[in-house]
Amino acid sequence: MKRSAFTMIELVFVIVIMGIIGKFGVEFLAQTYRTFIHAKINNELHSNSANALQFIAKRLEYRIAPSTIKRVGTGGFVGVTEVVANPDTYNVLEWIAYDSDGFRGTTAPLWSGIIDLDPSLTTITTLSSVETNTTAIDELIITLSDDNTSGIQNAAIMFNAASHNPNSFGWAGGDDLTDQTKSMHPIDATGNINDFVSGIATDNFEGVNAYNRYMLAWSAYAIVHDGTNLTLYYNYQPWQGENYQTHGTAQLLMENVDTFRIKTNPSGGIFSIMVCARSNLMAGEEHSICKEKVIF
Repeated sequence: MKRSAFTMIELVFVIVIMGIIGKFGVEFLAQTYRTFIHAKINNELHSNSANALQFIAKRLEYRIAPSTIKRVGTGGFVGVTEVVANPDTYNVLEWIAYDSDGFRGTTAPLWSGIIDLDPSLTTITTLSSVETNTTAIDELIITLSDDNTSGIQNAAIMFNAASHNPNSFGWAGGDDLTDQTKSMHPIDATGNINDFVSGIATDNFEGVNAYNRYMLAWSAYAIVHDGTNLTLYYNYQPWQGENYQTHGTAQLLMENVDTFRIKTNPSGGIFSIMVCARSNLMAGEEHSICKEKVIF
């Protein structure tokens, strides 16, 4: 009987080929896996940093521009476009936003942005704002403040035509706004839904230059980088002596942030913000991506 079989040389050859295929096959699979992980990390970093920048930029669209400041931690502040000696140390961006939701309203604006300067209507004790509904404003602010701690009695208005600088918005503490001489004018409501009265019990609007156009605000905002995370704070009123650390509502915006940089461009009030995100998903390898957005 004739039997067929592999020779020793053929077996050795097959074993060598299988060894080569096994060695390079495993390396190929490992490299494919690493490439997939790298692509996944890069996509996540790109997406997270882009989303964070877009979120911040959309919030800043409704800022009262002269109120925008930057800080180092909880220390002193400067205007966001002010040139400083150590710009990279500023890790807090703050601003006061006008009430865009109330200004848009649903079917009509809840506050008109117009003061009727008729002396029989606008006086040292009362500012008459035509087509404004202070009851509806109060309800909206209560809803938006989440914990129902804010209302029309916490709001303030700013006259558009007045002269403003960052020191006149209450950022330094409550002592700044014990009267109505600063940029922000704390208000409250009366029985007439078209009227504002002073939100400072000891001071009315006497001596205040009331202009035809105004913006209404009920909250300041802060973007804070603590070295690791980026956090949004809101629902606090600096014109009432409040600060984000003690009084603000916190919302985690992004984790694993290496850098949050506020870059100054004094020309035309323009500045930019940069966010650098990192990932340590793979042992021994760190990935980082930076994105920047110009704020007009």
